[in-house]
Amino acid sequence: MQLTGAEIVVECLKEQGVDTVFGYPGGTILNVYDALYQHQKEIRHILTSHEQGAAHAADGYARATGRVGVCLATSGPGATNLVTGIATAYMDSVPVVAITCNVNLPLLGKDSFQEVDIAGVAMPITKHSYIVKDVSKLADTIRKAFAIAHEGRPGPVLVDITKDVTANCWEYERKEPAAPVPSGKYTGEDIEKALSLMKSSKRPFIYVGGGAVISGACQEVRELAELLDAPVCDTLMAKGVMDGHDCRYTGMIGMHGTKASNLGVSKCDLLVALGARFSDRVVGNASMFAAGAKVLHIDIDAAEINKNIRTDASIVGDLKEVLSRINKELPQMEHKEWNGHIKELKEKYPLNYDESGLSCPYIMEEIDRVTKGRALITTDVGQHQMWAAQYYQYSEPRTFLSSGGLGTMGYGLGACIGAKMGRPDKVCINIAGDGCFRMNMNELATASRYQIPIIEVVINNHVLGMVRQWQTLFYEKRYSQTVLNDGVDFCMVAKGLGCEAIRITHKEEVGDAIARAIEMKKPVLIECVIPEDDKVFPMVPAGAAISEVFDATDLEEK
Repeated sequence: MQLTGAEIVVECLKEQGVDTVFGYPGGTILNVYDALYQHQKEIRHILTSHEQGAAHAADGYARATGRVGVCLATSGPGATNLVTGIATAYMDSVPVVAITCNVNLPLLGKDSFQEVDIAGVAMPITKHSYIVKDVSKLADTIRKAFAIAHEGRPGPVLVDITKDVTANCWEYERKEPAAPVPSGKYTGEDIEKALSLMKSSKRPFIYVGGGAVISGACQEVRELAELLDAPVCDTLMAKGVMDGHDCRYTGMIGMHGTKASNLGVSKCDLLVALGARFSDRVVGNASMFAAGAKVLHIDIDAAEINKNIRTDASIVGDLKEVLSRINKELPQMEHKEWNGHIKELKEKYPLNYDESGLSCPYIMEEIDRVTKGRALITTDVGQHQMWAAQYYQYSEPRTFLSSGGLGTMGYGLGACIGAKMGRPDKVCINIAGDGCFRMNMNELATASRYQIPIIEVVINNHVLGMVRQWQTLFYEKRYSQTVLNDGVDFCMVAKGLGCEAIRITHKEEVGDAIARAIEMKKPVLIECVIPEDDKVFPMVPAGAAISEVFDATDLEEK
């Protein structure tokens, strides 16, 4: 049947099973919005307050559900406002399709009003970027975009469409999405080498990254930990793969990882890296990282193998599939002495904080208690992000969403909205710092407009906390441009944007405030006022070995 390009866009979204999109209209994309109007019962559009919020919402939807998230924007500044969100998704391997529209084909390259080569701009931060100049190629391009976004190592894809293409007509025929193509090339010999390393190890340690979440390999990772009889640490992106209450779990590794994880990995003789990329925030000084260990790396992306850390063996393939094979062939191992040592480290160096007053660690523990550990937590970036990773006990994957690779301040609120749209069954809570909240607080208006029952917890210490922590420790307390002690009243802002607001200043108020916010079933901001000099520990100085991890007690002793 003959359809306009705009109608083809909508039909292709329906083909892919898209039920929710996030965006902001403008001149060049009006035809697409007109077509969406005709299909509003099939595809729900969430009008965000800013295009960056739309990109983060699509990202949050994708992380929470495992499906492709979709965002829309018009040309020029509309499209460029998506860029930070697209880069955020790219760094964390999140499947997002961003659809933008550009000026008419004859106006391209002529500095026309609101013209930007967004396909060129986005090329380094997408798996692929397209510009569609011919309506006959539109449907297949969108189909390819979804396939590319989701297959192998996921990531964002941008499709830019000239406005005249959205108006032109072409014959459309519905097609079912193609089955995913198996990714990764490995051999039986690769599996045997991995098994040999595991069987000969006396002190194995499992290091889990975000690829375990993406591949749905949660059960396989837990089974491997039992069979190998090994302790397990994780990265920021892998929260929930291991149950936070599991006795084998040692906590996060890296710059703000636990001493048990950092010291344990530094002493292991085999490091089994699962869907992880050996980020600088994890390894610290690469030459000293797990220096006495052999490294087995399993990842779907061959480019990650030997990129940051040299391996002794590697398997390129889907983690769930590879671990299924390994688990069938690995005999039950036993490492009592090694696990006893790790247990001693956990008991000797537990996470701890000053319990005398209101603090973010206490708030996270209370959120954990009130929600029984079943909430979906999103975060912004900074101290609160680390505390949320350390003190909430995640027991299932896709319940901790955070900007890990890019470290995007302002990510969490939009992501929380997207996550709630994808997982309406979950209590969705965003943990933000006061600095981050200022970045995208306008998205509270989005939550209010649609009465999306999210909870925005603002950890207000009146400073840019993580930067101040570095200034305190490494810059002789020269607090250059990190003090935010001004007249902004976040509760009044929230109320002005149509949300409920609660301010707490004492720890006794936390549990009740969280419970009340959940019961309201509407968007609620909870402002938590904490001391300006609370610090995230443990910590590893930039460029140091992770074995040099220190905490507040170590500082006091020095």
